[in-house]
Amino acid sequence: ATTERPIRQSVSRAPRLARRVRALARTKRTSTSRVIADLVETGLEAEEQERRRFLELADRLTHSHDSQERERLKAELARMTFGS
Repeated sequence: ATTERPIRQSVSRAPRLARRVRALARTKRTSTSRVIADLVETGLEAEEQERRRFLELADRLTHSHDSQERERLKAELARMTFGS
């Protein structure tokens, strides 16, 4: 098995966010770098899930013949795209 070597990067954060990250690191008894890496990973996974959900809804819309379902799917896709 191959292991990837970590890549060092500098990340600037707003003071309020930096305090929150430090507090979370203390709570978890880990480093701020580990907390940031975990949060980034979680965010990337959430983005991927959202993308898959969007594509699933778009596919259902394409294949649906029920006008009520099509309207519901359109509304949901619009919410995902534009918010609210």
